Amino acid sequence: MNLRWEQVVVDAVDPVALGTWWAAALGWTVVNDDPNAFEIQREPEQLPGMIFLPVSTTKPSSKNRLHLDFRPHDQEFEVERLIGLGARHVEVGQGVASWVVLADPEGNEFCVLSAPT
Repeated sequence: MNLRWEQVVVDAVDPVALGTWWAAALGWTVVNDDPNAFEIQREPEQLPGMIFLPVSTTKPSSKNRLHLDFRPHDQEFEVERLIGLGARHVEVGQGVASWVVLADPEGNEFCVLSAPT
């Protein structure tokens, strides 16, 4: 198969603000600061990246149909760090779980998993 994963595309009311937030959250680099296609990558030329495109409407209040999972070495530390950057806890029906569901400043859910065992 010759498919290569290039980007995660994120619609955003404010692509620059949301892209900057994700760059800080992930420790990634801004590789294109164009407000119509704000792009971040782990390192320049290292794919996949994330690209933030402008939309005029906010995210619907329903749960995302696709979300990102992150596995840190210290879940509690990372959850608190992300909340300090502007993430918030969200309830999507997860109940009691080993992961923590957060949302970015525009409401896109993502999970912070427990530490590797």
